[in-house]
Amino acid sequence: MSKWQSKEEFKANVRAWAEKLDVNIKTISMRAMKNKWASYTKDTDMLIFNSELLEMDRDLGNYVIVHELLHFRAPNHGKLWKSLMRAHLGDYERLEKQLKYSSLD
Repeated sequence: MSKWQSKEEFKANVRAWAEKLDVNIKTISMRAMKNKWASYTKDTDMLIFNSELLEMDRDLGNYVIVHELLHFRAPNHGKLWKSLMRAHLGDYERLEKQLKYSSLD
């Protein structure tokens, strides 16, 4: 797969996944983050994604997007969350490992 063309394209993809997963998001933001790929603020329904994702393969970006959006349905990484990840991304564990070895400078 290829990299993202722009922040707008990435955010449009977040909105498409949110619609598919029936999740309402008020704000989607991107910025440099030192320790995380993404974060969610429940009080404001704001998702923040690490801008470093723009330089990565789309599959990894989709993994992070779906990972965060599914926390609206399953707050922890238990059986339900894993089942939903598998249903939407198939072999998500492969992407998880790939992302783990990617840089977070």
